[in-house]
Amino acid sequence: LKTVCVSSCCRQADGRKVLRSSIREFLCSEAMFHLGIPTTRAGTCVTSDSKVVRDIFYDGNPKSERCTVVLRIASTFIRFGSFEIFKPPDEYTGRKGPSVNRNDIRIQMLDYVIGTFYPEIQAAHSDNSIQRNAAFFKEITKRTARLVAEWQCVGFCHGVLNTDNMSIVGLTIDYGPFGFMDRYDPEHICNGSDNTGRYAYNKQPEICKWNLGKLAEALVPELPLEISELILEEEYDAEFEKHYLQKMRKKLGLIQLELEEDSKLVSELLETMHLTGGDFTNIFYLLSSFLVDSDPSQLEDFLEKVASQCASVEELKVAFKPQMDPRQLSMMLMLAQSNPQLFALFGTKANINKELERIEQFSKLQQLTAADLLSRNKRHWKEWLEKYRVRLQKELESVSDADTWNTHRVKVMNANNPKYILRNYIAQNAIEAAENGDFSEVRNVLKLLENPFQEAEGFREVTEDTEEEGASAAAAACAQETRSRLPYCSKPPLWASELCVT
Repeated sequence: LKTVCVSSCCRQADGRKVLRSSIREFLCSEAMFHLGIPTTRAGTCVTSDSKVVRDIFYDGNPKSERCTVVLRIASTFIRFGSFEIFKPPDEYTGRKGPSVNRNDIRIQMLDYVIGTFYPEIQAAHSDNSIQRNAAFFKEITKRTARLVAEWQCVGFCHGVLNTDNMSIVGLTIDYGPFGFMDRYDPEHICNGSDNTGRYAYNKQPEICKWNLGKLAEALVPELPLEISELILEEEYDAEFEKHYLQKMRKKLGLIQLELEEDSKLVSELLETMHLTGGDFTNIFYLLSSFLVDSDPSQLEDFLEKVASQCASVEELKVAFKPQMDPRQLSMMLMLAQSNPQLFALFGTKANINKELERIEQFSKLQQLTAADLLSRNKRHWKEWLEKYRVRLQKELESVSDADTWNTHRVKVMNANNPKYILRNYIAQNAIEAAENGDFSEVRNVLKLLENPFQEAEGFREVTEDTEEEGASAAAAACAQETRSRLPYCSKPPLWASELCVT
C-alpha cells in the first residue's frame, strides 16, 4: 500500500510550487533512494506555462517562475507533527493545536499508525496498549537514529528539521532547502535562511532526538512521558553511534575487525578533512585506491590525488570571507558589552565569535601561497594515512589471503562511498536548462543518480576551462557552455560558492 502526495508550496497562500524547487525535490528523493537511504520517492514532475511570483531570497526582488507539481510516493505521509495537532495550550504563549481535547481522534490515529505500519508490534502487544505504544516509540526512535546516521555518512543536510518534517515511519521527507556537503565543515548550513545554524550538519543528530522528545510529549497520556523519555535516553544515542560507526567502517574498508580505536580513526579523518578543506564525497571515494604496502613514490602520487580534492586558497578565501561590515561588527561588540539584553535581539555571542574567527582566518589566507597550502595539506594527510595504514595492517593480520581481502575491501568501500551525489552546482545547471525549456540535463542527472556508486558510461567528463583576461564575448559564451558540462564527480567550481538555497 502506497500513499501519493501532490507537493506544493504555499508561500503566497496560492498552493503552487515552482520549477526550481520541484526539480531539486524530484532529483534528491531519487538520489537518496538509490543511495539506499529510506525516503519518499518521486513519481512525476510536471510543469506548465502558468506563472507565479516568488521572492526567492526574501530580499525584495521577486520574479516570475513556472508552476510545477511533484507527485511523491510513500507508505504514509504522517509525521511527528501530525500528533501535535492535539497539543494543549502553551503556558507561555497560549498557542494550541487545532484539534485540542480530541483525544478520541489521537487514539484512532495512533491505532492506525501502529496497526498499519508496525503490524508486528500490534500483534505482539495486542492486549496491552501501554506496552504496544512503548514498543512503537522505541522502534521509531531507532529508525530515526539510523536514518540520521545515514545522512551524516553521505554528507546530507536536510535544512528544515522541524517535527512536521519527520516521518512517523522513519523516511526522509520534504526536500526543501537541502544540500549535500562539498567541502567538509561540521558546522555547514545548507539553508540560507537558517541564521542560527539550528539545522547545521553537526546538529542533525541532536535536533532529531529533540523532535522525538516532542513526539513523546504528543503521545501523552497514551504513553506516559516517564516511559518514553527513558526509551529515548537509552536507545537513541546508542543506536545512532552504533549505526554510524558500522557505516563508517564500511566506508573505510574495515571489514574484518571491530576495534574500539575505530571511532577515533574516523574522528581524526574528519578533523583532517576539516583542516584541509577536503571534499567529503571525493576523498572517501579515493580511499579505496589506497595501498597498504605502497612505496614512497606511490604514496606521493596518492597524496597528490588527495590534495587535489582539498580546498584551494581561492576557495578558502571565499569560505572565510567576513560577512559583516566592520562598522556593524564594531557596533555589535560595543552593544554586547554595554547592553546585553538589547544585543540579544540582534545577535549571539556565538555568531560574533564566529565572525571574529572568520576575520582572523581570512587575514592569514592573504599571506598563504598555493605552495604553502599544498605542503601543509600533504603533511596533514600523510599523518592520518599512516594511522590508516596501521589499522589496515591489523585487518591483514587476521586474514589468510591478502588478495582476497583487498578485493573484498575495495568492493565494500565502492558500495558505500558514492562517486556521484546531487551537488548544488549540478542541480543548478539542470534547473537553468529546464527553465529555458531544455529538460535533457534533468534526465541526464537522474540517470546518473540512479547508479551513484558506479562510473558513469556515456557521460563525457570535461574539465573547467579558465577564461583569459580580455576574452571576447564568444569566448565568454563558450565558457558558459563549459560551466554546464562540468564533471559530475568534480568538487564544486568557484562560482558554486555563490549559490544560496533558502
